[in-house]
Amino acid sequence: MDLSVDQEKAILRQHYEQQDDSLAGPASSSSSPGTNTVPMTVEELESSPVHQSPPPVRSPTPPPYSGPSTPAQQSPTPPNAFLLSHSSQPRRYPGLPPLDYRLYNPPLFTLSQDKTTIRSSVPYLSSNATALIALIRQQASIPPKPCIHITGRREHSASSRPDFAIKLNLMHLLIPDDQRNRLDYLRCVAPGEMVFRGGSKPSLEPSEPDGLEEWARRYVDDKSANKSFLLERVVANLDVNWVEGQVRALVAEMKYPGRVEVKFLVTHNKVMVQAPEKGNKFLASVAGLFSGGKKKYEVVKAVWPFASGRNGEKGRKVVCGIGEEEWWKGWKRSVRFAISAKRHGWVTNEDKLEVLMEADGDASGNVDWGPEEGIVQGSSSQWGT
Repeated sequence: MDLSVDQEKAILRQHYEQQDDSLAGPASSSSSPGTNTVPMTVEELESSPVHQSPPPVRSPTPPPYSGPSTPAQQSPTPPNAFLLSHSSQPRRYPGLPPLDYRLYNPPLFTLSQDKTTIRSSVPYLSSNATALIALIRQQASIPPKPCIHITGRREHSASSRPDFAIKLNLMHLLIPDDQRNRLDYLRCVAPGEMVFRGGSKPSLEPSEPDGLEEWARRYVDDKSANKSFLLERVVANLDVNWVEGQVRALVAEMKYPGRVEVKFLVTHNKVMVQAPEKGNKFLASVAGLFSGGKKKYEVVKAVWPFASGRNGEKGRKVVCGIGEEEWWKGWKRSVRFAISAKRHGWVTNEDKLEVLMEADGDASGNVDWGPEEGIVQGSSSQWGT
């Protein structure tokens, strides 16, 4: 019998609470760095002996890098422990990258309003290292959503509404059609990096090059009632400065008499596990102040490269075969068309079709912007959230 979403969530929540009460200590992971740990379904979890806390297996010198988030020679295997569906294969959507989109909003997690972070305070994830490791590996198998936001505004205009505000999605540039060409990997903090290593402030200690398994065990063994473990997905080796320069040159050609802002924003880029709040929230927050604040573990990143190296480096390999220059050639006319139409929204393949079929993009250089207010320079080219 098929279960409803609410029924499945109830089963999962009851199972996690039972596991949390019955486990005397954290379970260890038998997976080695660079190997997928695939969670099981609810039925398998209830009967499996894997979660009976075997003795921890510790590597004497864990590497700072945990290797690829998926095996290089096969497509990623969709895990099911934190999903609503029991299907072994994710649904494919024509025209979209081949990903398991269920992982972006799994059960018992909530998505923040700014669309950057999913959070869960399920007790099981803060008390069982095997479950936490499996979650991190499955969440590392999907990329963040990087976008370009281009806004034009005249500061002295009577209206506060921008003249144009367009967005372009770049996520497809991180996911090759052939999964064997993926370059994404898990990276753990290395010695000398100032990050949250289990304290309330960034630190260089502990400095040993622990891997994902060891950091997960440290988090689970931490007796603090106010703690969190964070996975961050990051984009690497995309030359945002070059792209911004092309955008600004295009807008200048169109003689826009206002301030142009170019931002590179990333959403769906953080996964946070928090220890469950017990008792009165106010008293818990006060106790946290006296105990030194929240213990944060921000030691793991899922790196999603646009290319194998920086723009201009010898031997640089672009993940999807489309470099910055090729991408801009393919979208320049569509961006021009959207700006000339004073668009507020996304620039999509439909704009490409209109440009190709109606040639509107070629005639968009002469735009009536209204009375000139004077050009005000502005810039923002950092990856943000």
